[in-house]
Amino acid sequence: MAERGDDPILLEIIKGAIRSAQAEMSALLDRTAMSPFIREKKDYFIGFFDAGGRLVHSAGLPLMGNVIQPVLDRFPLEEMDAGDVYWYNDCYGSAGGVSHTPDQVIVAPLVVDGKVRGFSQTWAHFNDIGGLRPGTLSPDADSIFQEGTIVPPVRLYAAGRQNDDAVAIFVANSRYPDMVRGDLRALVAAVRLGAKRLGELFERYGDRVMLDAFAESERQTASVVGQRLTDLLPAGTYTFADRVDTDGHGNGPFDIRFDLTVGQNGRMAIDATRSADQAPGPINFLMSPSVPAMTLGLYAARNDPSLLINQGHIETLEEVKLRKGSVLQPRFPAPLGLRGTTFVKVQQAMLGLINAATGGQALAANNAYSIYYMSGMADDDAPFLLTDGLAVGYGARPTADGVDAIYFVGQENYPVEFVEMGFPIRIRAYGLNCDSGGPGRWRGGCGIVREVETLVDNTRCSVRIEGTKNPPWGTAGGQCARAGEVIVNPGRPDERRLPSIKDGIVLKAGDVLRIATGGGGGWGNPFDREPELVAQDVANGMVSLDGAKADYGVVLDPASLEIDAAATEATRRDRRVEGKLFHNGAYLDEMA
Repeated sequence: MAERGDDPILLEIIKGAIRSAQAEMSALLDRTAMSPFIREKKDYFIGFFDAGGRLVHSAGLPLMGNVIQPVLDRFPLEEMDAGDVYWYNDCYGSAGGVSHTPDQVIVAPLVVDGKVRGFSQTWAHFNDIGGLRPGTLSPDADSIFQEGTIVPPVRLYAAGRQNDDAVAIFVANSRYPDMVRGDLRALVAAVRLGAKRLGELFERYGDRVMLDAFAESERQTASVVGQRLTDLLPAGTYTFADRVDTDGHGNGPFDIRFDLTVGQNGRMAIDATRSADQAPGPINFLMSPSVPAMTLGLYAARNDPSLLINQGHIETLEEVKLRKGSVLQPRFPAPLGLRGTTFVKVQQAMLGLINAATGGQALAANNAYSIYYMSGMADDDAPFLLTDGLAVGYGARPTADGVDAIYFVGQENYPVEFVEMGFPIRIRAYGLNCDSGGPGRWRGGCGIVREVETLVDNTRCSVRIEGTKNPPWGTAGGQCARAGEVIVNPGRPDERRLPSIKDGIVLKAGDVLRIATGGGGGWGNPFDREPELVAQDVANGMVSLDGAKADYGVVLDPASLEIDAAATEATRRDRRVEGKLFHNGAYLDEMA
């Protein structure tokens, strides 16, 4: 009997091979990229697509938009060759397929018997592609033209031959040309490897089996996601609003407001038209409709390793309404560089809708990741650029505490040794930010504290943290997280506090930048948390003695951390609060 792509055993073999190919591409990028943001942070996305641009499988990062369509719009399938590689970073030209200019999209077609059967793709964040400041993404930007070189879809390689002129123009606009050139080579190598591995599967199983497997895997995912969302979300209309504190230009807050309609037939639609107008500063997010759809899909399919992350996740929403000129659909050439903050708020708003529909059975809110840039001249007159993303706390779950100290999905931190060996920087302190997690039956995850001392004069610095005015909300009786802060020279006579988004900070040798990031929201009434868990948190530096009593009603002996059972019972009896569905500085029935 002829093999079929929907044969369950063969389908699992093909899915495993596709996962393996993606992992091999990731390993290649990790080992060959020049930029620390790619090599150490792993700020990249890898995906396989069919010939029509439908997602076959992706890595763990959520898909921002249709990254293949901009290439298809300019280069017809019949004109593509096996040695071609395509490249772009044009945010507006891709309708948000790439969401800010440092993310370079590289695409290689898989050509079988003269026909394109699919695509291997990656995008990765380049450290510097020109722009207003070193590192490209400045909070001061008021136009995308200040955010680096814009590349429309171009043929980077034609039949295996590189477009040297395009590369030369791009590299000449970077302050770190060798790094940019090396990163381009790494991305090209990765997509070529992916196309090769996908081609080997087509050669082994044939076109029909592979295309059947693509379709069956998508149907499998869509079926599971659709059924779980139908079971989870009752028919009705639900509203939720979250807020971005500021755009860095003195404006804000900016509402991210969603209305979710679930029909009796299970069909779902999102209306985001009541979100705030676009910002003068760079927190605008050119949101593809696939972003809220993927957020719902990933939530529904969580903890199910049998499913590929594919188009079946994305097609969970029948309609996403957006308003031109809003912070989620800004008009060209509005700046987009700090769109990550707004993107995280979009994800949290989707979680808020699920909580509104289920009475608080989803996670509490996460914090938006924090970041700082340091640049200048080292003692040997070599220019340096440190782009360091900092971990934050994630929201508590209905069955567990939130995750402590995590940097956006699956990315990683810069170890102290890496920073001190590669830059004129000394890390003075690095640990958890005590009391930053939102109190709850399940505690929100803690953020971190990082103190960074510059060893050279005239070090230029910029910072971005979020949630200082609108911290991540708690749910089901849990409280919101505690805010972070940025301080220069803490505890010294010249101490000064900085705004949450700030550029143009100039530090001299010996100055210390202290960044404390916020935590995640709590889940459930904090007075329901077992005193033993609170005592453990105090011992582990996650909750202070004062926080244990004030937030959890738990009284501990300062020396031994033994629980004073009688005092704890009295405190909880006298001060018990019955929480409403959400908490954002106060308990609220809804956040709208």
